[in-house]
Amino acid sequence: MDVSDPRIARLQTLATAALDPPPGGGRRALAVGMGALTHGLFALGVGAMILHMGFGMTQTFGSVPYPWAIAVNALLLAQFPLAHSFFLSKRGGPLLAKLIPGKHGGTLATTTYALIASVQLLALFTLWTPSGIVWWRAEGAALWAMLALYGAAWLLLGKAIFDGGIELQSGALGWMSLLAGRKPVFPGMPTRGTFRLIRQPIYVAFALTLWPVPVWTPDQLAVALGYTAYCIAAPRLKERRFARRYGEQWQGYRDQVPYMVPSWGRQDREWPDAQ
Repeated sequence: MDVSDPRIARLQTLATAALDPPPGGGRRALAVGMGALTHGLFALGVGAMILHMGFGMTQTFGSVPYPWAIAVNALLLAQFPLAHSFFLSKRGGPLLAKLIPGKHGGTLATTTYALIASVQLLALFTLWTPSGIVWWRAEGAALWAMLALYGAAWLLLGKAIFDGGIELQSGALGWMSLLAGRKPVFPGMPTRGTFRLIRQPIYVAFALTLWPVPVWTPDQLAVALGYTAYCIAAPRLKERRFARRYGEQWQGYRDQVPYMVPSWGRQDREWPDAQ
């Protein structure tokens, strides 16, 4: 393990501090409880997404009668990007820090954010009401090919999340910092790994998981189109925040690294590493 890699060094420092927490039974109980709840729901939410998209959204548990199911499904589809973007805004950020009562809400903000996102994903991919229409179902060699592509897309998403700061993306930063009795130390501007190729690898990888599924239905198409559009548009808001936060460093990075489509011919990428 290369501990000189800032992505790994941050995790090591955070874990070391969390494993030797200062006294404070209530604080420690809150931190561990939030961590267990958030990561448990995160696993359930991601697992539900992988499983139910793999079946083309045909095996979900929603039972709203049509045509009302169309409106309910549309609300389920919209609630994730709307809340996800709102809590990163100037108005939503302070509210997020207040959702956990008491003095630790700010420290737990990243954990609370991941917790909410996990509940939203779980709701979407379990409560969706299937249409009952199947357009195409892969079989034989096509099935194995689609499963391989589907798995590769998820592995790419995991790599991009690691490159972007897995402690932040997973919600671990908040509860582990609280357990360690210190303020969260946020990752700097990500520039390593997949971020050397494009500026938004997490969104691109997320979008790629939506398409190589072995069962195609109107339901899967609605999810794929809706969230692909979100993955293309939403990072513009993120980049505005980065421009304010990192200034010239972001501008230099932005000028040399494409938004979502790699430019393989560019070899002159040099910028200060913020991590």
